[in-house]
Amino acid sequence: KTQKITPVIFLAQSESAAKEFKMIDGAFFLSDADSMEEEADFNWEEYLEETGATAAPHTAFKHVDISLQSSFQPGMKLEVANKSSPDTYWVATIVTTCGQLLLLRFSGYGDDRKADFWCDVMTAELHPVGWCSQNNKTLQPPEAIKEKYSDWTDFLIQDLTGSRTAPANLLEGPLRGKNTVDLIVEGSVIEVRDLTDPSLYWAARVAQNIGGRLRLRHVGLQDDAHDTWLFYLDVRLRPLGWAQENRLSLEPPAELRGLKSALEWQEALEAARSEAQKHPLPLEVFKDHADLTKHSFRTGMKLEMVSPSEPFHICPVSVTQVYNEHYFQVTVDDLTPEATPLSLVCHSESPGILPVQWCLKNGIGLERPRGYLSQDFDWADYLKQSGTETAPDACFPDAWQSRGFAKDMWLEAVNPVRPAEVCVAQITQVRGRLLWLRLEGLPKSVPECIVDVESMDIFPVGWCETNAYLLTPPLKPVCQQQKKIAVVQPEKQLAPPQPVETIPLNLCEPIAMDTGSANGRYCCSRIYVNHRCFSGPYLNKGRIAELPQAVGPGKCTLVLKEVLSMLINAAYKPGRVLRELQDVEDQHWDCHEETLKAKYKGKTYRSSIRIVRLAEQIPDFCRKVCGKLQCCPNLFSPVQVTGQCPESCSMQTKTKYTYYYGKKKKLSKPFGGEESLEAKPTRRRKKRKAIFVQKKRRSSAVDYTPAGSPQDSDEDEDEDDLMLQSGSEEGTSSEPREDHTDTSSVEVANSRPRRAVTLRRATHTGVASSSRDGPESRRRSTREAECQLVLERNPLEWSVEDVVTFITSTDCAALANIFQEQDIDGQALLLLTLPTVQECMELKLGPAIKLCHQIERVKVAFYAQYAN
Repeated sequence: KTQKITPVIFLAQSESAAKEFKMIDGAFFLSDADSMEEEADFNWEEYLEETGATAAPHTAFKHVDISLQSSFQPGMKLEVANKSSPDTYWVATIVTTCGQLLLLRFSGYGDDRKADFWCDVMTAELHPVGWCSQNNKTLQPPEAIKEKYSDWTDFLIQDLTGSRTAPANLLEGPLRGKNTVDLIVEGSVIEVRDLTDPSLYWAARVAQNIGGRLRLRHVGLQDDAHDTWLFYLDVRLRPLGWAQENRLSLEPPAELRGLKSALEWQEALEAARSEAQKHPLPLEVFKDHADLTKHSFRTGMKLEMVSPSEPFHICPVSVTQVYNEHYFQVTVDDLTPEATPLSLVCHSESPGILPVQWCLKNGIGLERPRGYLSQDFDWADYLKQSGTETAPDACFPDAWQSRGFAKDMWLEAVNPVRPAEVCVAQITQVRGRLLWLRLEGLPKSVPECIVDVESMDIFPVGWCETNAYLLTPPLKPVCQQQKKIAVVQPEKQLAPPQPVETIPLNLCEPIAMDTGSANGRYCCSRIYVNHRCFSGPYLNKGRIAELPQAVGPGKCTLVLKEVLSMLINAAYKPGRVLRELQDVEDQHWDCHEETLKAKYKGKTYRSSIRIVRLAEQIPDFCRKVCGKLQCCPNLFSPVQVTGQCPESCSMQTKTKYTYYYGKKKKLSKPFGGEESLEAKPTRRRKKRKAIFVQKKRRSSAVDYTPAGSPQDSDEDEDEDDLMLQSGSEEGTSSEPREDHTDTSSVEVANSRPRRAVTLRRATHTGVASSSRDGPESRRRSTREAECQLVLERNPLEWSVEDVVTFITSTDCAALANIFQEQDIDGQALLLLTLPTVQECMELKLGPAIKLCHQIERVKVAFYAQYAN
């Protein structure tokens, strides 16, 4: 009976879900199954690559940039546990922020940056100023500056006067460490200003928060028919209690008052207030709201404006009322006798208001007022007939700024007819600060809508995907077309792929689309990239160090896809890593296939990778991927490694580590002596050695290609193997990847430069081989022997002064002060490469090569004396 009833229930549920989805704010969407298929088919990166289009720069969306900033601001004060003295604390200042990381400086250090330290808001013991006095804790300065001031109490009074403490709710409790946008949770109560009266407000609940774009439902209403969508930075939004504090009216909008009695509205408001007191919305949410400037408009002035009801054309409007120095009212000109006034409250920086003659100067057609008799609209005649004046250009600041937008750029934009829908959009023209957008994917053709560059209804490419919100793609996305591409297939995938079983919707757990939090089984919090962990033979340590500390929160598949894409791009040979990732699978996993790309030497490779969908399977998935790449199991993981890695991977050399964690037999053998290395040299290795000797003889430059990278003796074999499995190759990649930069870690013994092997071979061969090789070989061996350096101490233990002393003893003594200024110790010295030296020290190529030669001497000596 159950099997017979299930299909009927499935159909009923799917139809009701589709109907319910269609009714959201009057927007039309596909059913859940269809929308999931569309979402999977459309990919921004693929779409832009196929069409050759350009995405609008992320910096052009100022409101999105602000929404990504931390709730903590530089200059805030807080009390921090003093590591040097247990159970004591001291006041620190926030220097800068990076996600949930804070760079702090203890009070008393002044402008001295040497003692700055990073801490994680989620793990460190941080408290607001005044916490110690409330809890009878001791405030004590660090030992290093204890003697700097005789009266620390007087110093603290001066230091804290006029400063701002970090909010207590961001340092403890459920809101700890959250960004400003994440502080706005579902159910938060906020006051919304009326569209037609700046002195009228009403409370609304947050029904949905999509990356700062709020779906607001007026208090007293239960259904979504009258929901309003506003970005959290909109000047219409204020904290609860704002109207009462500023002696403004608190009444429901005029168009909604008839839905309930006055008593019912008041009871709903009181209930919302009592509920908000239990979970108040932090005032930090409103810290980034722009302050309104004074306007210069007067009643009766004429101007042009994007139509507020139909943002597809520009029409003449009049200033009909001036409320105060900040707000004024404009009304769309309508000359018909039965005209219903269409008015809107504006301020001096309202988007879409323009000076008279703006359309004429920009070649844009101006919509004639309704009831205007003449076919050709002329501002001079119109002003003469109405006896009015134009608003001067000084009333319109920044009327000509385009903010970096250009024609044919792509972005994501709100459908003005259905505010719940966000569509793929193309900029068809740019005029001053106005953009004309063609919205894609709509069932019926909609005229190009006009938006201001300051509009908060436009978003950068990928915004919907980042916030797990449905994006309406083009009806026929280009990425669905068949292409000849190089597809990497795993060796064992010889049988045709099995068809994916369709699961009825009633058997699937619904996915909540609430952004910024862990949304059930299908969403994860964060995946951390633990930069200190061992990177293995496939991944470039330097590129790993450039990756962000964490990715997420968000949908599991989206977060993992981003992490895997970053790992592929951080590889010496991305195609090889892509091939390894295809073999990561488990029959117990609930997986979803995602297409990942790898670019190498101007060729693009694609492959479908199976990624887990459930949050509880992420730790196992991460460990298996790390095992496949022969790196530390904690290199990327849901757990952040703050101190020493539990696997002690930093204590292992590449050879030893691969012996324990790797799978390849040839890597599990310990590194043999030079005799075994020379007994059966490969043809490729001889060739590379000869090339290296020739380079050294010509320019004294060193080879910066890490020996642990896939540019070893098996480079051609790996690439040939890759091409055999990949089929055809795609030559549409824009730029070949530069793999000559050495950013390998000093903790990897097997990644010693080939020059070290050359030197050691020269030392072991002895006099007999020298006499046998001839005078040229003897001269080369003599030069190499002179380059050898014997270290008295491990360079990993060198201080900044030790590094300066060494540089001073070389022919690069003039550069020693740079090492002193940039606090380069022994560990940092061993990580320096030619590109790093050129970029960070601003040296020309000649001095940079000369300096890198001395650094290379230290590296070679380190490998020879201490690495094993």
